[in-house]
Amino acid sequence: MRSFISGLAVASSLLSYVCAARLPARLEARAANSTVVKPKVFIVSMFDPEAEVWYGIPEFDLLAVNITLPGGSPLFPDVHCTVSGDVCQITIGESEINAATSITSLAYSPLFDLTTTYFMIAGIAGVNPEVASICSVTFAKYAVQVALQYEFSQLEIPSNFTTGYIPLGAHSPQQYPTSIYGTEVFEFNANLQHWAATQARTATLNDSADAVAYRANYAVKAAYAAGAAPPTVYECDVATSDVYYSGKILSETFGNYTTLITNGSGVYCTTAQEDNATGEALLRAALSKLVDFSRIIVMRTASDFDRPWPGEAATTNLWWAAQGAFPPAIMNLYLAGIKVVEGLLEGWESTFADGMKADNYLGDIFGSLGGTPDFGPFDYDNNPVKAKRSMKSMKYKTWKPVA
Repeated sequence: MRSFISGLAVASSLLSYVCAARLPARLEARAANSTVVKPKVFIVSMFDPEAEVWYGIPEFDLLAVNITLPGGSPLFPDVHCTVSGDVCQITIGESEINAATSITSLAYSPLFDLTTTYFMIAGIAGVNPEVASICSVTFAKYAVQVALQYEFSQLEIPSNFTTGYIPLGAHSPQQYPTSIYGTEVFEFNANLQHWAATQARTATLNDSADAVAYRANYAVKAAYAAGAAPPTVYECDVATSDVYYSGKILSETFGNYTTLITNGSGVYCTTAQEDNATGEALLRAALSKLVDFSRIIVMRTASDFDRPWPGEAATTNLWWAAQGAFPPAIMNLYLAGIKVVEGLLEGWESTFADGMKADNYLGDIFGSLGGTPDFGPFDYDNNPVKAKRSMKSMKYKTWKPVA
């Protein structure tokens, strides 16, 4: 660490004690001589291009201070911060496991105080042309783990099923799951998402000639009118799946599941791989009073369509089509995101230090953070998956070790 040198013996001694218990020995000396970083804003990237768009910008220097995070991604081991420590950035790695592990390591690290930090997830995503267009910017109230279901091959499903995905504990695609894991849905601060979207609307978004040409193909279907429109800022919801899917059938399946799992209030808009994992890690940290769950912003920019235009193959849409949206979507993370970051910093003393009150429910399906969820089956004691896995059902339940 190149900055944050402590001049206070008490703080140094305290941090040394904490680090000795939680950090490898080779890190103790460095940590003992450093203050705890307390960011106002933490930008969360998933992979290189999303991170690099924030480096070398005129507003602030995120590479001024580089902090190696124990437990961070092997590919992206450092957290980057401004000299003041007001703004930091982490690259957590792609997919749910990487996201959960990296965010957990960050939240429980003694190197940071995140109790008043705003987390801005800033990544690209696929987009539903029924709701938005490529190169657009979206802010989500809900993150839905759409692939947490039973799965049958499309070739082996009953004739009256439209999909091979069936909610856990259910027996048809239309039934609410009764086998609940707790990560199915996260609801974020709607007031904060709306404020962030309003800030982002002051930006001039990037586009490309290829993206203009490609989205015009979607104008042939009235339901895809939003997909044929120029990029703008939307408030709609994100689906999480480690499976990078493409095509009308899967996209409609996961859109229907988003509607089902949120009791009709969610709007499936974008598809990404990390947000429910990030949400769960931050929720558990919030239960330990390490972060404030009401201070999470989920911003995704649209780098590709989740399904083809009528007449195009799903494989072409995913692999070979010149959609032209990836570079503008990456740039729009910065163009829209910097408006959000600047708004948080400029309004810190007047508004954001104390937090923006949420009028909606916050958290998971269990009500872990308090309050009553406005989604869920409200009765999920019948859990066939757990029964199936129960030790009581195993033939060797009476096995005893030999003395």
